[in-house]
Amino acid sequence: MRRVVVTGLGALTPLGNDVATFTENAFAGKSGAGSITKFDSTHFKVKFACELKDFKPETYLDRNEIKRSDLFTQYGLYAATEALNDSGLDLNTIDRFRIGVIWGSGQGGMNTFEEEVTAYVNGGMIPRFSPFFVPRLISNMASGMISMKFGLMGINYTAVSACATGNTAIMDAFNYIKFGKADVFITGGSEAPVTAASIGGFTSMKAMSTRNDDPAAASRPFDVDRDGFVMGEGAGALVLEEYEHAKARGAKIYAEVVGAAMTADAYHMTATHPEGLGAAKAMTMALEEAGLQPSDVDYLNTHATSTPVGDISEIKAIQKVFGGDLSNLAISATKSMTGHLLGAAGAIESILCIKAIEKSMIPPTINLQNVDPEVPADFNIVAGTAKAKNVNVAMNNTFGFGGHNAIVVFKKI
Repeated sequence: MRRVVVTGLGALTPLGNDVATFTENAFAGKSGAGSITKFDSTHFKVKFACELKDFKPETYLDRNEIKRSDLFTQYGLYAATEALNDSGLDLNTIDRFRIGVIWGSGQGGMNTFEEEVTAYVNGGMIPRFSPFFVPRLISNMASGMISMKFGLMGINYTAVSACATGNTAIMDAFNYIKFGKADVFITGGSEAPVTAASIGGFTSMKAMSTRNDDPAAASRPFDVDRDGFVMGEGAGALVLEEYEHAKARGAKIYAEVVGAAMTADAYHMTATHPEGLGAAKAMTMALEEAGLQPSDVDYLNTHATSTPVGDISEIKAIQKVFGGDLSNLAISATKSMTGHLLGAAGAIESILCIKAIEKSMIPPTINLQNVDPEVPADFNIVAGTAKAKNVNVAMNNTFGFGGHNAIVVFKKI
C-alpha cells in the first residue's frame, strides 16, 4: 500500500491570513471573535462572529476570478495557492492528470444566493439574475476553479458532509493516493457563512452563542457556561503526496497521513449521538488503519464546538476509545479561538495537528474557566496557554449535521 504525506499547507482564518500568522496566534491563545461587519446585525440575536481580518480579494486574485466566484471559492483559491507554493511542486515536471483537487464546503455560495434573491425581490420580482449566479452558487465550483487556476487535470470533485467536510475531503484524497489513483492532491475546505441567512438560521436552531457583550469569551468548549458555537469563516488547504513521489523531488514533509475513517450516527438531523457511538467507532477504525493503539495518540484536536450536548457526547466517545488510559493524551478545542468554520473546520484543525507535531506543542483551549462536571477529572484538556509536548501522533475529530463522523490521524515522519 502506498504511503501518503503532507508537503504543503495554506490557511486563511480569523486568526491570520497565512499559515505562519494563523499558527502563531493559535498557539498564543488569541480569539478571532468580534462584532459582525459583513451585514447589519442590529435586529439579530447574534451580533458577532470570527470574521477574516484585512482580506482583500483584489490583492490576491485577478478581476475575472473575483467576478466569477463566490467568497467561499475566493477563500479556497487563496489557501490553495499558499499550499501549492509551500509544497515547492513544479507543475511543469509532473503529469497533470496525476494531480487533482478534492475540496469541501458545507454551504457553498450562500453569499451569492442571498445577493441574487434579494436583488430579485427588491427589483419588483423581475428576473434579472446574473449569468454567474449558478456557477458562483454551486459547492463544487471551488474545486473546479482551483483546478483551472493551476491546470490540474486529475480527479476533481467536492465533498460535502456538513461540519465533517474538511476531514472527509482529506480522507478521500488520502485514499485515492493510497490506492494509486493519483500522486498528488490539493485538498481541504472553505466556507463563507457570515451572512444574514446563515447566522439567522443557526440562531433559530439555538445552536449559537448569544454572548454579545463579550464575543472573545463566547466560544468556550467544555465550560459549564457554554451556550453555543461562534461562526467562523475562511479556508484550509493541504497538499497530500505519495511518499516516494515527494522523496524523489526532495520535498519538505510535514507529516504522514496514516489513518482515516467515517461512520454515521444514524440518529438525528443535527444532534450527535448522546453516547458518542458513531464517533467512537470512527476513531477506532482510523487508529486500526494506522496500525496504532489509543495509547499511541499524543494529541487530539476535538470537534468541540461549545454546544451543551455536542461537547459531552464527544467526551463519551473519547472515553469509549481510550478507556482508562488517558495518561498520554493531550486534548484541546481550538474552535475556542477560531470559531466554527463549518466545512473548513477539519482542514484548519488538521493544520494545527500537523503544527503540533512540528512544534512539539499543544495549542490551547481558551475560555475554559469552569470545566463541566460531566468531563472526567483525568481528561488532560490543555487550557489557557499552549503546552510543550513531544507529539508523534495527532488525531483530528470532526462531526457534521446528518450524523457524519470523520476522523484523520497524522504521524511524525
